[in-house]
Amino acid sequence: MEVKIGVQNVAREITFETDASADEVVKAVTAAIQDGSPLTLTGEKGRQVLVPAGVLGYVQIGESERRGVGFGNI
Repeated sequence: MEVKIGVQNVAREITFETDASADEVVKAVTAAIQDGSPLTLTGEKGRQVLVPAGVLGYVQIGESERRGVGFGNI
């Protein structure tokens, strides 16, 4: 699952892949906003992303784009 996080007053968004489902990401974002706690998500490679809830601009959740291999993609 690809996740993009926009942070207020920062021009560049945070983009990473996670093994979590869309529902799990939504629950984590909602809980962080309600509690005022940092949004904590873990990427596919085990790296953790922590973003203070007060500076979240947006969170975009989308399916990873699967790219084929070989000449069949031309």
